[in-house]
Amino acid sequence: MNNILKLIIIVFLVYSTVIYANENIFNITSQPNIGAKSYILIDYNTGIILTEKNSNETQKPASLVKIMTSYVIGKALVKGKLHRNDIVTVGKNAWATGNDEFNGSSLMFLKIGDHISVKNLIKGIILQSGNDACVAIAEYISGNQNNFVNLMNFYAKKIGLKNTNFKNVHGLDEEGQYTSAKDIAIMGKCLIRDFPYEYSIYKEKYFTFNHISQKNRNLLLWDKTLNVDGIKTGHTENAGYNIIASAIKNNMRLIVVILGDKTEQDRKKNSKKLLNWGFETFRTINPIKKYQKIATIPILYGKHSYVRIGIKHNVFLTILKNQEKKIKILYHIKNNKIFAPIHRNQILGHLTFMINNHIIGYYPLIALENIPKGNVFVCFLDYIRLLLSKWIHQ
Repeated sequence: MNNILKLIIIVFLVYSTVIYANENIFNITSQPNIGAKSYILIDYNTGIILTEKNSNETQKPASLVKIMTSYVIGKALVKGKLHRNDIVTVGKNAWATGNDEFNGSSLMFLKIGDHISVKNLIKGIILQSGNDACVAIAEYISGNQNNFVNLMNFYAKKIGLKNTNFKNVHGLDEEGQYTSAKDIAIMGKCLIRDFPYEYSIYKEKYFTFNHISQKNRNLLLWDKTLNVDGIKTGHTENAGYNIIASAIKNNMRLIVVILGDKTEQDRKKNSKKLLNWGFETFRTINPIKKYQKIATIPILYGKHSYVRIGIKHNVFLTILKNQEKKIKILYHIKNNKIFAPIHRNQILGHLTFMINNHIIGYYPLIALENIPKGNVFVCFLDYIRLLLSKWIHQ
């Protein structure tokens, strides 16, 4: 357990009931005033919503669609269906001059018959927001854009998006294509978590292809007061100015999404305001590391008389600054008698983190080791102990 945190540990070796409080543990009265149609600010590590406005309302995504395009590309790379050094031949559907829908939109400026590597197409999508690059790689992976869009919608459901539907691979306005600020935040979180290499490209500021150099449209990357390392902007006349940005400070990563802002400068100013407010108001703490020993508990009929217990994943908690001393840990074991054999990762109970009777984290407690059954002599002694225990408590 992290000794820096003065946590109060309450131990229960029987089943316990935890009461969920209705109060808001954050109890924040002053929050940023943002004029965009919708927005959300979340803690990446915990998923806790720090502030939001209309975050479940559907809006037009514009180029934020390309985050899911990146996600599908990442899946294809991991599965070996695509390789970064593959060479793609550009077809007519990815040729801007031959497609009226691309007029005035963001492009990589591909031409029919161009031969371009997958790694350069990926940069063209991420850094130049190239609608033509999206079409070229979608056709290369799936044969046509419709098949690729089906993959986008498949993965959207798989990662838990509730208010999103894709109709194209690039984000230009189309009937039936929509998303929400909350869904975009989830999409960004999953991209960062599942494909860190792909995500690392989002912080690059420039990309040059065919002697045409273009600048990353995420203006927060140039802001020296924030450590922003991604991710994407978008704009159409109907969508307004959209952004998802992520920044890190003091081991805390925040993700902000704004949909439907009025101008490019408003988008930058408001996303910065939300990120700064989040960092000034909250902290993310990591009180327990994965597979760290939390305690030992007695077992019966085992080769060893105790088993070490811990948690399978790192524990992250989102709290207000200076709120550490209010945290309580409730440590529950499923049964008052645990019998061998015990298997590593076997769930033996759970750990609940609370502030003011409000649950802020809930994790299964697992065995950190295998404990085989003991020999006949050990089992006999434990059997006698059980008999004596029952006799004493009668």
